[in-house]
Amino acid sequence: MHEWALAEAVVKTVEAAAKDKKIQEVRVLIGELQDIAEDVFSQALEELSKQRGYQFPYKLVEIPAEFTCRNCGHSWKLSEVKDRLPEEVRESIHFIPDVVHAFITCPKCGSPDFEVSKGRGVSLEIVST
Repeated sequence: MHEWALAEAVVKTVEAAAKDKKIQEVRVLIGELQDIAEDVFSQALEELSKQRGYQFPYKLVEIPAEFTCRNCGHSWKLSEVKDRLPEEVRESIHFIPDVVHAFITCPKCGSPDFEVSKGRGVSLEIVST
C-alpha cells in the first residue's frame, strides 16, 4: 500500500521541518489523481508518528484534478468525466497518474493533447511558530 510509504515520508518531512519549532498544523495537499485511501493514510500517519514519538495535528485536503487542452484551451475537471471511465481505468490512474493521457481526451475538441493543471502529486503546508 503506497499510503503507508507516503505517510512515512510525511512524518519524516515534518520531523525535519520541526527541529526548533512548534507545529500548529500540517496540511497534506493530495492531488485527486493520486487517489489516496484517506482512512488508510490517516491511520498510517497516526501509527507511524506514534511509533516515532512525535504527534502533530494534520488535515488532509484533496485538490481536484483539472486539465487544460493544449489544442483548444478548454479546461475541465476529472469529476466531469470520471463516471464514464471503467473501474479498471480508474484503478490504473490511481497507481500511475500519468496514464490519464491514455484514457481521457478533451471533452470539447477530442484532442488527447492536454496538461494536468491541478490535482497531481502530494505536498505539505506546515504551519509552525
